[in-house]
Amino acid sequence: MPRPIVTLLTDFGTADHYAAAMKGVMMCICPDARFLDISHEVTPFAVAEAAYTLAQACRLFPQGTIHLVVVDPGVGSARRPILAEVGGHFFVAPDNGVLSMVFDAVPQHTIREITASEYFRQPVSQTFHGRDIFAPVAAHLAAGVRPEKFGEVIDDAVRFSFGKPVQTAEGSWTGIALKIDWFGNIITNFHADQFAWVAEQLFELRAGSGVVSSYFRSYAEAETKEPFVIKGSGGYLEISVNEESAAKFLGVEPGAPLQLCLPRRIGR
Repeated sequence: MPRPIVTLLTDFGTADHYAAAMKGVMMCICPDARFLDISHEVTPFAVAEAAYTLAQACRLFPQGTIHLVVVDPGVGSARRPILAEVGGHFFVAPDNGVLSMVFDAVPQHTIREITASEYFRQPVSQTFHGRDIFAPVAAHLAAGVRPEKFGEVIDDAVRFSFGKPVQTAEGSWTGIALKIDWFGNIITNFHADQFAWVAEQLFELRAGSGVVSSYFRSYAEAETKEPFVIKGSGGYLEISVNEESAAKFLGVEPGAPLQLCLPRRIGR
């Protein structure tokens, strides 16, 4: 039998002990598991950014992988811990919408509220559910405990439309900056398939302090240090500046609103 795989996605950063503490707890429960980091550098509390990052990475892992997600602004509140089975993968996460884009990609899924406290680390801290609830559950799952042992199926998990811009007028859509990547590219929630016309006709994308109206198919096409739109590897439109940070250039942070318009609609 192959060794179980557990991925980790958090907003803990790497300066503190938090991510290592979760791995330590899991290694004690399932020492045969392989632990792989998706990222610990999600912007603190940025659920939409985590949802995008998870959706991009998880589909590339083998079926049976367990994905542990702890981006949890509501830790210690009444928000539920959940276990989801989606497309042959398992997700252990807070019920705060962080799995929304995973659910959108695979409509058929099973979600359970995690209530079986015998699988928790005791005592449970009010501020570190990643160590005391989510990590132990992921490890017990990796060790062979069946999903139904953790709790009952629910049908009211929190979902948000992070990946779906809203049409606000004819020829005008409002979206958000899902993520700012390491290079300063602004990853929008305008999917390149839905907005393929941007590559062929005039447009204006309002972001932060500027309006972007150029589209290039590669970074090398950009000959000036001005922001432009490009189709990113994740399938969404991105705002970039060649060898510079578009986010700094335009003053955009994760979650910032964006407006995509046909030119005649700007300002109306």
